[in-house]
Amino acid sequence: MSVMIALITTIGLLSMSHSISAQDIFLRYNQLGYHPDEKPTIMVLSTGMLSGPLDVIQIDNGNKIREALWQPLEDGLWGQFPYQYLLQLPANLDEGKYVVRFEEKNLAHIDIGHAIYDPYREDLLAFMRQQRCGYNPYFEDVCHQSDGRIYYAPVPDSTYYDFTGGWHDAGDQLKYLITGSNATARMLMAYTFSPEKFADQTDALGHEIPNGIPDILDEAKWGLDWILKLHPRTDWLIHQIADDRDHRGFKIPAKDNADYGWGPNSYRAAYFANGAPQGLGQWKSMATGIANLAGRCAAALAMASTIWESIDPYFAIQCKDASIEIYQMGKQQEGYQQGNSFGAPYRYNEDSWADDMEWGAAELYKITGENHYLQDAVHYAEMIKEDGWMARDTMNHYQKYPFMNMGHYALYSIASKEVQLKLAGWYRKNIEKIAARASKNAYEIGVVFLWCSNNLTVNFITQVILYEKMTGDLRYHELMEKHRDWLFGRNPWGTSMFTGIPVGGEFPEDVHLPATVLLRHTPAGGLIDGPIYMSTFQNLFGLELQDPDEFARFQNAYITYHDDIGDFSTNEPTMDGTADAILMWSLLE
Repeated sequence: MSVMIALITTIGLLSMSHSISAQDIFLRYNQLGYHPDEKPTIMVLSTGMLSGPLDVIQIDNGNKIREALWQPLEDGLWGQFPYQYLLQLPANLDEGKYVVRFEEKNLAHIDIGHAIYDPYREDLLAFMRQQRCGYNPYFEDVCHQSDGRIYYAPVPDSTYYDFTGGWHDAGDQLKYLITGSNATARMLMAYTFSPEKFADQTDALGHEIPNGIPDILDEAKWGLDWILKLHPRTDWLIHQIADDRDHRGFKIPAKDNADYGWGPNSYRAAYFANGAPQGLGQWKSMATGIANLAGRCAAALAMASTIWESIDPYFAIQCKDASIEIYQMGKQQEGYQQGNSFGAPYRYNEDSWADDMEWGAAELYKITGENHYLQDAVHYAEMIKEDGWMARDTMNHYQKYPFMNMGHYALYSIASKEVQLKLAGWYRKNIEKIAARASKNAYEIGVVFLWCSNNLTVNFITQVILYEKMTGDLRYHELMEKHRDWLFGRNPWGTSMFTGIPVGGEFPEDVHLPATVLLRHTPAGGLIDGPIYMSTFQNLFGLELQDPDEFARFQNAYITYHDDIGDFSTNEPTMDGTADAILMWSLLE
């Protein structure tokens, strides 16, 4: 154990025109903590030039850290504070709890440890259960048992089929295969990376009764069962249940007041994936095929067929057969299916698909050994290359979804050396785009602040870690850590971007979620949308803050975040973002 002695470097020895109190200083850091191997970097915001020391003290022995370094920041300052500093702690600190103190007042408590993420892993899965449609263990009720009446299928419109199940998308109660397929696949990937890390605390319905199966597989199977329902025939796939007629205020799912033509809380529209523009109201989607959906579903089902071989062989065969059928549908209808809206222009605007088919083909090759799948995967990889949101400065809502190309990673382990170099190179080009943007601001954050910017941040972190696994190249690791820390409090607002995490910290409370509004309780573990460009925020319909902005002094003119129930653009937890974060979480550990 190293010995902690001496004094921390004094910050701001120069005099200032007026006295600065502890109330005028704000620290921004990862509230969950840091691994002992890391060098924690803390942002210091102050209304004036500091004239006294910031002491970093190990709580259990009272020692001060000798090598804590600081530097004033002059370029890329963010927000209204004229004085901003970077406090750099050394690596290899002893495990334990530390406090940052100014004039006898504690400004921050920092944990150093090997398992700082462990206590919260199951919270993210609990949030997913809270989003379930059908039987929901959080609400202890059953909802939407009349899903749904089908449209655009080769049967008469409004014909009934059983499409119950799946997850509600966010604070609303729509259900999308666009997001549900990705969420299912991400959780299966998380399990394959770290099967030993996931607990068995609930049964398949979410009751607090262990059933011998890790809870993450119970949750992934909730998605798999729904995907199989949405594929009732060999050449059928349903891509969406309900539309924005759902948006009738906050409501308990089992008491849904939305009316799709059969009365409130009755049948809801179900949209058949036909690869063509759709819309039963004023607004029409753009669509050219169904391969985005088919590729992701095929990937999820293929992974499931391997995992369930030892759990339920019959279910494993079901998944394998459906994976092959749905992938073939994608081959026959290359292109993308988008989300549908009814009374407003907002929808999921996905317009990429080759990455999804690459992912599906790679996973199918792994379970079949059939070379044509490997050839397909390489073909689709060459089509998509590095295209995605990281290569762009702007995009439409969910235009480049999912927010990283998981196909490149899935293909890497089975590809030739020549192809591996290309795959890693495309990942690296994306990462360098983020690095270039990050160099322009003090927080060193390179994501674009589109709607759901936190989803982008989670996926950038994931891509860097997967790139490191592929190549062993760690040059972007500190950049990844800064984006990770952004999600947990090293941001202008000093808040975590996950509901209820960490306990005792600053985290979203007044989120755009029925449970928050109607039950006065916010489920822990949900990833909120996150900061957004002010220009976007000001042009969204139906957005109205309910309370004075508690973060007013930390906002800038370009990017904003509000912990406010009325802000569905920055403070709404989403199902798919949380599922993406489950994979990120398993990789961070």
